[in-house]
Amino acid sequence: MSAPVRKVIHVDMDAFYASVEQRDDPALRGRALAVAWGGKRSVVLTASYQARVFGVRSAMPLYRALERCPELLVVPPRFEAYREVSTQIRAVFHEFTPLVEPLSLDEAYLDVTYPLKGGPSATRLAGRIKRDILDCTGLSATAGVSVNKFLAKLASGLHKPDGLTVILPEQVEALLAPLPVTDFHGIGPATAARLRAHGIHTGADLRRSDPAQLAGWFGKVGEHYWRVAHGLDDRPVDPHRPHKSIGAEETYGDDLRGVQVVRQALPPIATSVERRLLRAGLAGRTVVLKIKYDDWSIVTRRTTLTHAIWHAGELAQVASNLVTPELVQGRAVRLLGITCAGLVPPYDPPPRLL
Repeated sequence: MSAPVRKVIHVDMDAFYASVEQRDDPALRGRALAVAWGGKRSVVLTASYQARVFGVRSAMPLYRALERCPELLVVPPRFEAYREVSTQIRAVFHEFTPLVEPLSLDEAYLDVTYPLKGGPSATRLAGRIKRDILDCTGLSATAGVSVNKFLAKLASGLHKPDGLTVILPEQVEALLAPLPVTDFHGIGPATAARLRAHGIHTGADLRRSDPAQLAGWFGKVGEHYWRVAHGLDDRPVDPHRPHKSIGAEETYGDDLRGVQVVRQALPPIATSVERRLLRAGLAGRTVVLKIKYDDWSIVTRRTTLTHAIWHAGELAQVASNLVTPELVQGRAVRLLGITCAGLVPPYDPPPRLL
């Protein structure tokens, strides 16, 4: 007998931090709101949908968000409150399945192939989960339903907020073919630029590509790009998958040369790491710098701090201190990465190195 078709739900809370703040403070409801620490180096952690009308987005520098929306209300994050709500949401998930893989405080995969209750329809289960979350927390969630994690996550991003989207196997080719490669989860701006340099702009282009050639260009992940362009993803929903580290990398079309040039390239990477840490509700005590040279050799340097950090400015400063002249003098750098390990819940508010 063949294995049953897997049924996966991806649940993503709508503007989570901002929605919690608006729920808890009636004066904030219906207002353009950003959750962010104050200060010129701050970035927006979450923006309400009223603020998004003005182009305010997560990871945007706060000063730019205020330029776009002068009436923007800014409140500092309350991580204890967000963790409390996240615990309530996960309790709802576990009423339907033990196979819950949290991605962050506000996002998770659920395998409902064999649900604990609610019947066999994953679509109906997703609707019920959304209603139970609303009843329990007063907050709306968006759900995507499909046969694997990649497609379920793609589905949840199509109709936000408060959406419920299903992608059936027979819909995959028509849906994925016209999508720009930047719409594929895991393909960031730098990777998308490299794909476009090889003439790959859309899902259809990826489907026509040679997987071996993609692996030659991008390593093992290149074959993954080809598979997801065909709607293939055999990763299980893993309830025991811990966050061992969180990081980000950037590959450069033109190699970097010199200590100062390399150091100046670190802040955007640190901003990406900050956003991923905060979505996961974590901070890190260990910071790892990764450098890949033009000959594809790699070195790493790490330092462990006395306290955990998550702020982009601190991450960039610590990583910058690891960039020594002997690492980059006379060498061309094609990739930089920053990773946080030793993960713990963040301080509220965090201490500052600067």
